[in-house]
Amino acid sequence: MRPLIVFNSISLDGFFTDAKGDMSWAHAGAADPEWAAFVAGNAQGGDTLLFGRVTYEMMAAWWPTPAAKQAMPVVAGRMNAMRKVVVSRTLRAPAWNNTSVLEGDLVAAVRALKEEPGGGIAIFGSGSLVPPLAQAGLIDEFQFVVTPWALGGGRTMFAGLPQRLRLELVRSRVFGNGNVFLGYRPVA
Repeated sequence: MRPLIVFNSISLDGFFTDAKGDMSWAHAGAADPEWAAFVAGNAQGGDTLLFGRVTYEMMAAWWPTPAAKQAMPVVAGRMNAMRKVVVSRTLRAPAWNNTSVLEGDLVAAVRALKEEPGGGIAIFGSGSLVPPLAQAGLIDEFQFVVTPWALGGGRTMFAGLPQRLRLELVRSRVFGNGNVFLGYRPVA
């Protein structure tokens, strides 16, 4: 079965978006060559991206642009080339290349996606997908980048989780720009 990984930046106070839904703060800060190399290397993993509609539309508005290709050529190239699956009841004509719309029961559809041949599946943002998929035991790893920002409010990745989820730290890494990478797996 293909692994499903959640990868998100979060603030020191635990939010992945601010109170207005903005995530741009996660990419602001000091330049760090080690961090840039980590991001570029991380973009090489997996072959499918899974998004909720809101995150998909935000990503689709940025990654195909000349500005994205100039700012982060390796990541932009990979994001644009990868297969993208968007969970939506309203999106009918996705504009970003290699995109399909996943409809119907979320858990059943993602379980079927995991059973297809291929590499890993990654969720970026898309907080509405994480609680039901975590509850169903479909997420294999949670990867967080804790950034040196305090937002004072916003949205947490696990809002709406109906019961506690025990996680085990499996790796970590500290970067010169103040970011801390943490990788967790669910404990059975």
